[in-house]
Amino acid sequence: MADELWTIGRLLKWTEQYFQKAGVDSPRLDSEVLLCHVLKKERIYLYVHFDQPLSNEELAEFKSYIKQRVQHKPVAYIVGHKDFMGLDFIVTEDTLIPRPDTEILVETVIFRLKTGAGDIGAIADIGTGSGAICLSLLKYLSSLQAVSVDVSAEAIAVARENAQRMGLSSRIEFLQGDLLEPVKDRKFIAIVSNPPYIPAGDIVSLDQDVKSFEPELALNGGEDGLDFYRRLVVDSLPLLEDEGFLAMEIGINQSDALVELAEKAGWGRIEIVKDLAGINRVVVLWKQK
Repeated sequence: MADELWTIGRLLKWTEQYFQKAGVDSPRLDSEVLLCHVLKKERIYLYVHFDQPLSNEELAEFKSYIKQRVQHKPVAYIVGHKDFMGLDFIVTEDTLIPRPDTEILVETVIFRLKTGAGDIGAIADIGTGSGAICLSLLKYLSSLQAVSVDVSAEAIAVARENAQRMGLSSRIEFLQGDLLEPVKDRKFIAIVSNPPYIPAGDIVSLDQDVKSFEPELALNGGEDGLDFYRRLVVDSLPLLEDEGFLAMEIGINQSDALVELAEKAGWGRIEIVKDLAGINRVVVLWKQK
């Protein structure tokens, strides 16, 4: 590859075809994102500089990324960051890659906190990963404070780095531990979580990008996918202020089970929020006075 003249246009066309043969999803988009990372440019740059040749150093770097991508390593892990809620987050293989579905959870929480009375107060983000949920909430709600909990010290380190990059470190506290255990003596206006919810038996059938690279700790929800919900639904209630709420992302076909768990635990109003595809994606449980 380095012995020929490779322009941006030619390289993108070749890589797209190579990715297609390798069974890579979004071959054109992935090609563009990886090349932008090499060139340190926005995607629009590629389209107005189709005839620009790459240096040997740039080609070597891009080739290394191609090799990783055809092994189904996710693009976000290759380039080390991912856009979420219009913000740029560092991600590593110690953290789940933020997904558009989870933006529904963040938007749901923002709307409900904004419509509340008085000062917002503090929230807890349980299973924080890269910090995408809690840091997005802090970015868009300037009076909010947050406590972030994760069982993984490596994930907390990534989330802490993201907080520093975004100038949010003074408004968030990071704690390592199992679900709500580190905050069991505190009170919050809201508890937010995107817990692992994939049934253990379904892990093997996930896309190779996911099952081979993303942390199983952040995916495996136990035999029926509901292990973490059972604990969160019961243990969150005493940690919420009156009129506070628990908001959780859920998997496909899990809403009925969540409603049943919530009713048994004595929650007040129960909301189900759909995603853009009309799938039940977020459950909001309200604490009554």
